[in-house]
Amino acid sequence: MSHANLFAALRDAFPTDLDAIAIECADQIATDGGPLRYSWRDLERGTAMLANLLLSLDLPAGSRIAAHTEKSVEALMLYLAVLRAGFVYLPLNQAYQAAELDYFIRDAEPAVLVCAGAHFGWVSKLAFQAGTQYVFTLNEDRSGSLLDRAASMSDQHEPADKQADDLAAILYTSGTTGRSKGAMLSHGNLLSNALTLKDLWDWKSGDVLIHALPIFHVHGLFVASHGALLNGSKMIWFAKFEPRAVIAKFSEATVFMGVPTLYVRILAEAALTPQACASMRLFISGSAPLLLETFEDWQARSGHTILERYGMSETLMLSSNPCRGLDGERIGGTVGPALPGVSLRVHKDDGQPCATDEIGHIEVRGPNVFSGYWRMPEKTQQEFTPDGWFKTGDVGRLDSNNYLSIVGRAKDLIISGGYNVYPAEIESYLNEMEGVLESAVVGVPHPDFGEAVVAAVVARPEATLDGEALIATLKRQIANFKVPKQVFVLSELPRNAMGKVQKNLLRQQHQGLFA
Repeated sequence: MSHANLFAALRDAFPTDLDAIAIECADQIATDGGPLRYSWRDLERGTAMLANLLLSLDLPAGSRIAAHTEKSVEALMLYLAVLRAGFVYLPLNQAYQAAELDYFIRDAEPAVLVCAGAHFGWVSKLAFQAGTQYVFTLNEDRSGSLLDRAASMSDQHEPADKQADDLAAILYTSGTTGRSKGAMLSHGNLLSNALTLKDLWDWKSGDVLIHALPIFHVHGLFVASHGALLNGSKMIWFAKFEPRAVIAKFSEATVFMGVPTLYVRILAEAALTPQACASMRLFISGSAPLLLETFEDWQARSGHTILERYGMSETLMLSSNPCRGLDGERIGGTVGPALPGVSLRVHKDDGQPCATDEIGHIEVRGPNVFSGYWRMPEKTQQEFTPDGWFKTGDVGRLDSNNYLSIVGRAKDLIISGGYNVYPAEIESYLNEMEGVLESAVVGVPHPDFGEAVVAAVVARPEATLDGEALIATLKRQIANFKVPKQVFVLSELPRNAMGKVQKNLLRQQHQGLFA
């Protein structure tokens, strides 16, 4: 590519026919009664006008542009326009409330904030109090002051000249243990990962992506959007995920990316059949662990094998099960080998390498790895080893074929009576038991053992579970120090917007259980 600016590289990949459809909205209707459609020319002109609007504000170099909006094609255009103009994009989950948003605004100090019109009153108050200069509105129905102001701008714009290590975006981590941290991602980080995945996942001419993910997160904003744009592929766009509607669009598409929760919801629909998936080429899952049962059920119901991959906000994608059969088998319960150009190792607590299949701390390095946390130099230094590897905070093991299996987060490790207990191991036994849909295992304070193992389980429809009976079964299967002291039956596990189980909430709920 001739540009370090990520947007310029994406635009270079636009098809020569700019009037071809780039994005078709599956759940929005145009004035003619058909689906709302955007051509490649619309993306080119719209991003130019938005970029020119931002430049007209005379913002300082490196200004952050924050977006607290619902998913829309215009919101995607805003992201691309920020890159195009050479500023830094800051996506914020629309579900964030006042206290959360106040922290992000004060920490990142965006020069511009774009929010939904319905939230303008309270959001603009927070922003102006924190020193933000401009607050615009952007709504799902393509209205708002952002588009009104951009309408008078020129639709010609030359992308800003950016270097590969120039900052492109800041993504805040979930902050389950202390203050949320802003991961700084460069144009080079984003572009290198997009180019690697384009080849590894065998993006082809004629591929069509179903985009049903949110765009405040790595998966939907970077992995999915960049993949389609870099390949010049049409996107079928869902502002809101609806499983039956997604299944109905499989016949028009070839690629689908989802989190495990989306796959579970699609599996609940009778319309999922091999015939419904006949034109599909690739199903990708990430952002949270995929249960082996879901992996196998999907094979049986759809005739396709899900490709599971592994990544995080600080590193983008790190590893992936193979796409092409010649490259190897997709193995359930693993996230495959490291991506080309990415180095991955598993080390013990003392920094020594782990043997094959030995559990340890996952560390990585490569062109995809971020430069550090926004305004947290000491935290950044702590998260890198002396020889320059990023400590992911995940615990896992590599098999003899260098396929990685994630055991859990290091912070989720339970030390009970001096013994290490890995929650994922206990969860795997619980999930195999009759009547158990899913489970989550955490450690809580205990006066004798330091930490005690506690489990939460969700029953399958029409099944009845008894916590004591599950404990009795586990005692026949695993060492006693691993067996939960108590098992709670819940209607559902607490999850964040990307489907990850929020174990911190379970720990907080049962903090005083053995006090």
